[in-house]
Amino acid sequence: MSTGADFDPIDRVKSFLDNHGYKGEIKISHETIFTVEDAAKAVGAPAEHILKTLVLLADEEPVLALMSGPNKVDLKKIKQRLCVRKVKMASPDFVYTYSGYRIGGVPPIGYVEKIPAFLDEDLFQYDLVWAAAGTDHAFFPISPEELMAIAAGEKADIKK
Repeated sequence: MSTGADFDPIDRVKSFLDNHGYKGEIKISHETIFTVEDAAKAVGAPAEHILKTLVLLADEEPVLALMSGPNKVDLKKIKQRLCVRKVKMASPDFVYTYSGYRIGGVPPIGYVEKIPAFLDEDLFQYDLVWAAAGTDHAFFPISPEELMAIAAGEKADIKK
């Protein structure tokens, strides 16, 4: 588990991407990408193409829900899929303490431990989605298929 102080978040994401054969590049914006609307404006893409990375706790174990920007995650669907008793959103403090990434810049990859990841089915309608790269000013484009492969994730019906 990281405390957040022992690495540069963008470098960690870049290293993870490089180690998994990603050929694109991380882009830095002067504008924040803290919200889906901010990110859509900064990258010049529709909100549906913005990847929202949500950290959930399923029976207190971290799980990622990778959502198309405007979509909301259905916690009941995650609960059923994982056969657990309780699923809830992780607090911003937990996310930072656990991962070293702050809300608004949480990437879909780049964690010390393997975290189960579920990709919103709607993402697969687009050639590219735009994901945070460790801070609320860094992002990278990636195809949903490549993201699913490098995140070792699963395409799933998880939206409300």
